[in-house]
Amino acid sequence: MKLTVNFVDAFTSERFKGNAAAVIVLEHWLPDALMQSIAIENNLSETAFLVQDQDGKFLIRWFSPIKEIDFCGHATLASAFVLFQRDQKRSQITFLASAVGTITVLLKDGGWMEMCFPNQEPEAIANVPAGLLEGLSITPKEVLRNRQAYFALYDTEQQVRSIVPELSALRTLAPYDVVITAPGQTHDFVSRYFWPANGGQEDPVTGSIHSGLAPFWAQRLNKTELIAMQVSARTGLLHCRIEAQSVFISGTCVQYLEGVINL
Repeated sequence: MKLTVNFVDAFTSERFKGNAAAVIVLEHWLPDALMQSIAIENNLSETAFLVQDQDGKFLIRWFSPIKEIDFCGHATLASAFVLFQRDQKRSQITFLASAVGTITVLLKDGGWMEMCFPNQEPEAIANVPAGLLEGLSITPKEVLRNRQAYFALYDTEQQVRSIVPELSALRTLAPYDVVITAPGQTHDFVSRYFWPANGGQEDPVTGSIHSGLAPFWAQRLNKTELIAMQVSARTGLLHCRIEAQSVFISGTCVQYLEGVINL
């Protein structure tokens, strides 16, 4: 069996920046163990597998090198990029994912793609787990949580950039990951994302967590349109828009590789 695979750098217009994802379009699902093995071999934050249904929508599943993930933004953006490249008459793609439902992606001017996510704004928590405080080299001023991660808030971008995580402590927070965030110097807000229990050490750019970050900062900054920078080593740029119960996340992609997997 031969499978076409695309490696795509997402949330960037520069190759070797943003977050790399592998995209594999299938005729039918492979066994879960085989998809996990492919994700391990690819060794990227996520490998996305797609199967088109009879209505033209694409069922999507995401695998990190550790496990299947129920929600991944950058690999969804990369998947849309691959599908738009295959059919340049397309301007809209609909994905279906079991955990988050329908995800619509629109192709905009300049190669920007806008994804519609459910609003997953975090809520304040009464008791901050010891593993979170032990796992971050600077104590956060406030901690919240949504279905995906703990949100650790800081006053400055420099604090976010300088934090050194203790990954063994953060791993105890499973199944939750940890995002650290602050107002940005040249962007509305910045963030970094640690996920030792679910994917690895630090994720370069995390589209899914902006479904929580964007509505949070929209409230704090009294804005409905925001520009975000994930300040990992690779960095990534995200445009965010809040509307009712939806969060719209936009980004661009760059193709890195197209190849063939031999099974």
